[in-house]
Amino acid sequence: MHLGLVIPRTGAHDPTDLAIDAEARGYDSVWMGELWGTSSVVKLSEIAARTDSVEIGTAIVNVFSRTPAVLAMTAATIDDVSDGRASFGVGTSTPTAVENVHGMPFERPVRRSHETIEIVQEILTGDEPVEYEGELLEVNGVPPVDRDVPIYHAALGPANRRVVGRLCDGWMPHNIPFSALDEAFEVVEETAREAGRDPDGITIAPYVPAAVSDDADEAYDAVRGHIAYYAGSADGYRNAVGTRFPDRAERIADAWGAGDRGEAAGLVTDEMVHDLGVAGTPSDAREQLRELVDETAIDRPLLTIPEQAADDLAEGTIEALAPVSDS
Repeated sequence: MHLGLVIPRTGAHDPTDLAIDAEARGYDSVWMGELWGTSSVVKLSEIAARTDSVEIGTAIVNVFSRTPAVLAMTAATIDDVSDGRASFGVGTSTPTAVENVHGMPFERPVRRSHETIEIVQEILTGDEPVEYEGELLEVNGVPPVDRDVPIYHAALGPANRRVVGRLCDGWMPHNIPFSALDEAFEVVEETAREAGRDPDGITIAPYVPAAVSDDADEAYDAVRGHIAYYAGSADGYRNAVGTRFPDRAERIADAWGAGDRGEAAGLVTDEMVHDLGVAGTPSDAREQLRELVDETAIDRPLLTIPEQAADDLAEGTIEALAPVSDS
């Protein structure tokens, strides 16, 4: 099983120590998100210097707060310091993060994703200085850096999924129910074929919120909190959850928007937990993960520990679901 781990950005454990432990436990990749507080790029560079073989990825950096040239340099540098182990995950983030944290207008996110990824790829692998004039972005005479770094895109809506089909090596959906992934991937597949690409070469690598505990209720509650946070915090995530659970997604978002976090989490049903994550006792959670890989089109699940999880629950989850624990 190809199994990645999205390293928690919060809690008592240092991300680098968790990555070293994940490599020892058999995870094939470690990834770091970035919103505020911690630069994923800096930590991943440290992780690259202190690990040997585990793949290292951003999951995700947004396409607004860094220019395409900076993103390309970043991807190339992480790949260099990791001796070719880098993957680069990008996405639009959310209006709240882009406008409130970075002070930038959240305008035409799909087009910005397309142009950013296109420029990054040309800088990474082009033969000549890059000349690009798009609708939103342009660069003039940027030298290529000759690094082959896979680009993943965290696309949710159909327009953004078409960007994956046209350009990307991997797709990182988050909060699209597992039962809806095959249908959602049809847009990627169709667009890839139209672009003359083989859709089988696009890796499906969704976030899989995961919590494991001897107390199953504790584990389920951690994933409920994760789902409620995302469904309540941005329309894109709510719409993704709503592909299978439209009424619940709306009710959760309403409760979250009204400031009732407990009610929002309580509206997340067991069925939603199973279709959006992995939760339960160690044996139950391992079986859920096996079924997820065996019965869906997922190529590489990326386990992500809910920020609502206590530190000991996070540590226990990483240990319980590690490939070397598989039996």
